[in-house]
Amino acid sequence: MTESAGAGRDTEAVSRFVESFAAQLVEAGMQRMAARVFAALLASDEGVMTSAELGEQLKISPAAVSGAVRYLAQTHMVSREREPGSRRERYRVHGDQWYEALTNREAVLKRWEGALREGVTSLGAQTPAGRRMAETLAFFEFLDGEVSAMMERWRAHRDRTFGAS
Repeated sequence: MTESAGAGRDTEAVSRFVESFAAQLVEAGMQRMAARVFAALLASDEGVMTSAELGEQLKISPAAVSGAVRYLAQTHMVSREREPGSRRERYRVHGDQWYEALTNREAVLKRWEGALREGVTSLGAQTPAGRRMAETLAFFEFLDGEVSAMMERWRAHRDRTFGAS
C-alpha cells in the first residue's frame, strides 16, 4: 500500500476522490495530468510523494509525472525537495498552495493592467475599442484591490481557524 492510501484507508475511495477532484480541476482549466498529480498529493497524509509513488498510484509514466510536476511547480501549487540522504526528488503540496497560486496570479494581473493601459493609449480612450479596453483595465484594477483585501481577510480567518502560522 502506498503512503498516499495511508494505513486503514479505503484505497478505492481515495482513488475515486483523486479522479473526481482532478476532473473538477480539469473542468476549471488545469491540465489533466497536473490535476491528477495535485489531487493525489493533496489526498496523501504527508502531502509528499516521490515520482515513483505518484506513477504507481496514478498508473502514469515517469515522463507524465515530470511534466505535471513542472507545471504545478511553475504555478506554485507544489514544491520540489530532495529526499533526505538520496538524490531522488519528492514533491510536496502545502496547506497554503491556493493562497500562493492566487498571490502569484496578482503578478499576471499587474502585467495585464500594464498592457491594457498601453492599449487604451494606442487605441485612443474615446474610441469604442479604447473604451472597451479602459473598462477591462478598470475591472482588473478593481479585482487587484479586492484580491489584496480578500487575502488579508483570509490570513486572519486562517489564523483564527488553524492557529497562527
